[in-house]
Amino acid sequence: MVYYAGEYHLFFQYYPNDAVWGPMHWGHAVSQDLVHWEHLPIALYPDDLGYIFSGSAVIDENNTAGFGADGDTPMVAIFAYHDPVGEANGENTFQTQAIAYSLDKGRSFIKYEGNPVLPNPGIADFRDPKVFWHNATQKWIMSLATSQTITFYGSKNLKEWEKLSEFGEAIGAHGGVWECPDLFPLSVDGTDTQKWVLLVSINPGGPNGGSATQYFIGEFDGHRFVSESSATQWLDWGRDNYAGVTWSNVPAEDGRRLFIGWMSNWLYADRVPTETWRGAMTITRELTLAANGNGYGLVSKPVRELKNLRREIQENGNMPVVISGEQEIPVGDINLNQSELILDLQIDRNTVSSFGIILENDLNERLTLSYSISSGLFSSDRSAAGVNDFAPEFSGTATAPYTIGDQVRLRLFVDASSIELFVDEGRLVITELVFPSENFSHLKLFSSGGDIRIISNEFYELNSIW
Repeated sequence: MVYYAGEYHLFFQYYPNDAVWGPMHWGHAVSQDLVHWEHLPIALYPDDLGYIFSGSAVIDENNTAGFGADGDTPMVAIFAYHDPVGEANGENTFQTQAIAYSLDKGRSFIKYEGNPVLPNPGIADFRDPKVFWHNATQKWIMSLATSQTITFYGSKNLKEWEKLSEFGEAIGAHGGVWECPDLFPLSVDGTDTQKWVLLVSINPGGPNGGSATQYFIGEFDGHRFVSESSATQWLDWGRDNYAGVTWSNVPAEDGRRLFIGWMSNWLYADRVPTETWRGAMTITRELTLAANGNGYGLVSKPVRELKNLRREIQENGNMPVVISGEQEIPVGDINLNQSELILDLQIDRNTVSSFGIILENDLNERLTLSYSISSGLFSSDRSAAGVNDFAPEFSGTATAPYTIGDQVRLRLFVDASSIELFVDEGRLVITELVFPSENFSHLKLFSSGGDIRIISNEFYELNSIW
């Protein structure tokens, strides 16, 4: 992802000939507001060096690579080649790093004739280059996934790369291969303190099975990244937010760190019951850094531009204030399967044992999002939420540890086949696919052991982004 000349570019893994994985290309979409997207023609095609795997894109404003001409500023794509012939022959050097450049705002790319710019030193999993300009050392920094570590490289010109350091041994989760790194600075909310954040996706090995994204917070000196903690922290506790990274070149006057992820899980990604498409992206999120009991943690907030989709707010004078047991909440004519639901709840933790939200349809299919006081866990149970027989790993419950206070804010985005839950303005996030046989049409709240109180609520139907 890269921002340039008023457009947010999203290059994504794409196989144009089928809805299952095949020879990878770079698909391309652009947006002016992070909400409405336009598909553009394929940006990069496979060639004799291999398939086009994941990577990143930068704006080479100082023309360090020499691709600029007649005042045009180059957009440079940095990507991994995957050679299927070398892989089939049992070689361990079949993934290499390459570059291509565009002088027409990403509409077409020219591959560099000197590719690959970073040959493989003998690591089978050697991919997903994420590049940024490090002003203090006046060089490009590449974060590269190398099996179960992240290796950092430096370059003055995007063509010649020097190994700087390696991170990850004996720290973090190692249940699967490391992928899609992203290194960037963030200021701690409300302070002048700046930390460096390293995102690392892992598959398998996520907290609820399969794919997930962990992160580390620490310091980077232009050469080496050092994490402040050995504890594993997760960006999203749902089962369906993977391989996400952030946009480069976001204007300084905006200043946000903008993130989007792939909304699926490799446990079942090739089997989900969609037809003309397979796989989607999360809503775009702004990442911020906040102090918590363990030092610092990432906070994920839905971008403010999503408010522009709000079409209708449901204000109902008959809204119950106190919830005891299971009660339906009136939503009027709002289409729940295209909605944003915000609930501020007051919880008596001395009496309430659990509480939560239920989305239900007339077939009695239901998705249950709940919190247990005794275990300190949020959970998402989609075992009765609709179609789930396409993969045994899909059904069941995901859990997420979290300590609530006397009040909690639940902000839920519901789409036709997904939910994205943000707890307390994004201090905890749960992203999940769900495939109800018919649209959810009932919203319910429940409380066990005691009553919960609705302090405020806002229910919006959202316009389509297409």
